[in-house]
Amino acid sequence: MFAAGEWLRQEMEEKRGGPGVDPRRLVAGRVLAVANLAFWGANLFALLVPFYLPRALQRYYCGSADDGQPLLLILLLLAACARAALHERDAAALRDVRASLRDLPGSRFFDSWDDAAATPCAYAGVVCAPDESDPSGELLRVSVLTLGTGLSDSPGLAGTLPASLASLTALTDLVLYPGRVGGSIPPDLGAGLRRLRLLSLSGNRLTGPVPDSLAGLPDLHTLDLGSNRLDGAVPSGLLLPASPSLKVLILASNAGLSGQIPAQFSASQLFHVDLSRCSIAGTLPPLPPTLRYFSVAANSMDGTLDDAFATTSQAPADLAFLDLSMNDFSGAIPPQLFALPSASSLLLSRNNFTGALSVPATPASATPPWAVVDVSHNAISGEVPEALAAAGTLYVNNNKISGEVPDAVARSVFAGRMTTFYAQHNFLTGFPVPARPLPDSAALCLSYNCMDLPSASAADGCPTIGGPLEARPADQCRSGGG
Repeated sequence: MFAAGEWLRQEMEEKRGGPGVDPRRLVAGRVLAVANLAFWGANLFALLVPFYLPRALQRYYCGSADDGQPLLLILLLLAACARAALHERDAAALRDVRASLRDLPGSRFFDSWDDAAATPCAYAGVVCAPDESDPSGELLRVSVLTLGTGLSDSPGLAGTLPASLASLTALTDLVLYPGRVGGSIPPDLGAGLRRLRLLSLSGNRLTGPVPDSLAGLPDLHTLDLGSNRLDGAVPSGLLLPASPSLKVLILASNAGLSGQIPAQFSASQLFHVDLSRCSIAGTLPPLPPTLRYFSVAANSMDGTLDDAFATTSQAPADLAFLDLSMNDFSGAIPPQLFALPSASSLLLSRNNFTGALSVPATPASATPPWAVVDVSHNAISGEVPEALAAAGTLYVNNNKISGEVPDAVARSVFAGRMTTFYAQHNFLTGFPVPARPLPDSAALCLSYNCMDLPSASAADGCPTIGGPLEARPADQCRSGGG
């Protein structure tokens, strides 16, 4: 509407007969400007304001748009908003936030907060909604608080989180973008914010424990406290049905976080769990059937995986990403793990797995989902299973694998279906090279095995750290790899 009005004003101010101005163009321009203004005016005042907007507002606030007085409703809502004021407790909490946090050099997030003429509900990152407990409709509560811009060129905020955040009892979403905010998470945060659906404080310098009060929140869907400096035990309630709505739990990159995954973990309803690069210990229990992403990489977990993957029927059918790398798991890798129907990434490197790889046969009508299979840096023996030819990327290097590489694996590499095959530092005795060149997109490394390299390309993809090694010493090959 404003653009159409400005267009009409410019057309009316243009002088007839000016230099280079065609009178016919003036008339046509003014007619089009008037028609455009009339069209958008009719849409706004004949349809949007009296019909669609009241229905949308009534559906949002009342749950139905099939009855009531639409025009009266919108007038009442507009009048209520004009006289509504933010609850003083919320206003005080926002003042504490401003006093506790500051912009880092290069960030201007708090500019609107420092404007004396601005109302708190107009601050950047603040969303208000009517107070459901106020029958007069004259009070507002903070429902969403986003601290920081989240832009790639913004350095974020510094300071600490005030304890009064817990008094924003109508808050559903609390987000602190990455920066340098330190100190502890207010211990009573969960006790006060019982309506929380999203809590994200990742990428800062927060210290201390994860508050126990965050476990058991009835509506909490996503909890992201990753990449901080938190310590202490992970509240077990976050990994149990005690948190009924929790679907996403990210505590990664908090080296001081410890504890064990509870035995009843499988009863939770979690979709996404990232506990990587913490200090989690103990064995791995059965996983929740709802799980789609699970990482405990770079922890101190041990034991076998037999209980976690005892049967295929109990395994999470939608699990796409599994990362158990850099732990102390031992024993054989269960065949059921390779039978997960959706597992595109299986990352099991740098553990103490032993025994031969056993990969169940896949029905001819099905294609295994593996984009990446990494079992490198273990003590696995036996031969490379032929079924792993279906992997897009396969790392079996730094093990005790012997025998010849299956024809199916070699053909997959030279056909470009498998883009990376690392098998160096094993006891392999042969690799059948197809009669075709290695694709430029493929990375193949067979160095330091019990065979001569079948072609120059067999070491072209090897990591350069420490320099290439062509073959394993003969005395090591005579002793066998397991």
